[in-house]
Amino acid sequence: MSGQPIESKILECIKKCGRGKLVFSSDFVRFGEQKTVNKVLERMAKEGTILRISRGIYYYPKIDKKLGLGVLYPTLEAIAEGVAKRDKARIVPTGLYALNRLGFSTQIPMNIQYLTDGSNRKLTLYNGGTIEFKHTAPKNLAFNSQLAMLLTFAFKSLGKDNVTDEILAHTKELLAKDKSQGVKQDYKLMPAWVSSIIKSLYEE
Repeated sequence: MSGQPIESKILECIKKCGRGKLVFSSDFVRFGEQKTVNKVLERMAKEGTILRISRGIYYYPKIDKKLGLGVLYPTLEAIAEGVAKRDKARIVPTGLYALNRLGFSTQIPMNIQYLTDGSNRKLTLYNGGTIEFKHTAPKNLAFNSQLAMLLTFAFKSLGKDNVTDEILAHTKELLAKDKSQGVKQDYKLMPAWVSSIIKSLYEE
């Protein structure tokens, strides 16, 4: 592999990752200077071998031939989680996207926001949408239960006065499906009004 041109090395690595995977320009700095790597990736994107998702983020496209859907783009969640994994950071969606993830809203926003214990950053995506990461204190993401974390930030996004009976009923269903009841371990990390609502739903 050492005698191969840089483009061949990068392509070989991307193919080993398999289709449907995100790759970052920083993944390939061992093959050459960042500037050279960037040019190679840009060229590969122009040729259609990979897709440019955002600055320094590319995607080896998964292609659906069975249903004829063509290129299957990564979800916003997959992009955000890929960035978090690269940065070794924890993230949690907030706002409308948190509501959507829990099924409280059917609306999928074009611009989504995550809280993170990593750096502040904003990605502008290939489709004009954005993913924003806003730094928060690590203790705000110290939940044991993913469901508890999502519920907390979804309720905070709604505000106490906007929690409808429909949302309460749906939350009760979510809690009933969570057999581990791990949400109960995280009451101390929730605002008092949120933990009070969730406790009442368990007790009904």
